[in-house]
Amino acid sequence: MWGYLSLLPAFLAFWATAGIWTVFSLAVANKAVNLTEGFPYISRCGNSPPQSCIFSQVLNLGAALAAWTCILRYHQLRDWGVGKWPNQLILWTGLLCTLGTSIVGNFQEKNQRATHLMGAFLAFFVGIFYFWLQLLVFWRVKSLPQPGAPWIGPLRLLLCSICTILTVAMVVLHTWSLRSASAACEWVVAMLLFILFGLFAVDFSSLDGCTLCLQPGPGSLSPPPASPISLKVQH
Repeated sequence: MWGYLSLLPAFLAFWATAGIWTVFSLAVANKAVNLTEGFPYISRCGNSPPQSCIFSQVLNLGAALAAWTCILRYHQLRDWGVGKWPNQLILWTGLLCTLGTSIVGNFQEKNQRATHLMGAFLAFFVGIFYFWLQLLVFWRVKSLPQPGAPWIGPLRLLLCSICTILTVAMVVLHTWSLRSASAACEWVVAMLLFILFGLFAVDFSSLDGCTLCLQPGPGSLSPPPASPISLKVQH
């Protein structure tokens, strides 16, 4: 029986995939991109209104969902016994990826190219690194639980490998001015990253829920014993 927290990464994958293809469809319908001239980059589809507004909203909500997914994953790995520093490295790598996603959505390429490219670097390159770190932890710590079917781990390895190869190909093809091929690589990498986030639904299937715990600072009043969530009042 899967818990409701499994819906978070599953909805994230669905939202992001449906959202950017909606932006692509609008860009084609509004003639913001011309497919006869070549296949466009994701960012080019979201350059002009009205699709740029939808593009921003899709990536902002997607970044928020991804951030919560990374935080839940951090606490799950902590409870499984992963060390503090490697776990924090994984967390901050994931949060940087989500920050980059939000930057890409809010700073269109035609308006703020340098800022947009910085966001794209965080979203793609740091995002792929995030999932490689996940694989590395499970490879080093053999005692960690392995939720789901036995093929989930090899599937993640395959997806990370394809993402890495296609990201390198995307950069090389762009420098060779093969823009359509480079853009196609970008779209595939984006889809694979969404799938990798969506696969966290398998890991979260063993979670029944989550609770908020507030820790008091020095000099705080003691909470009532029966209070499930304690709000501290400082002098």
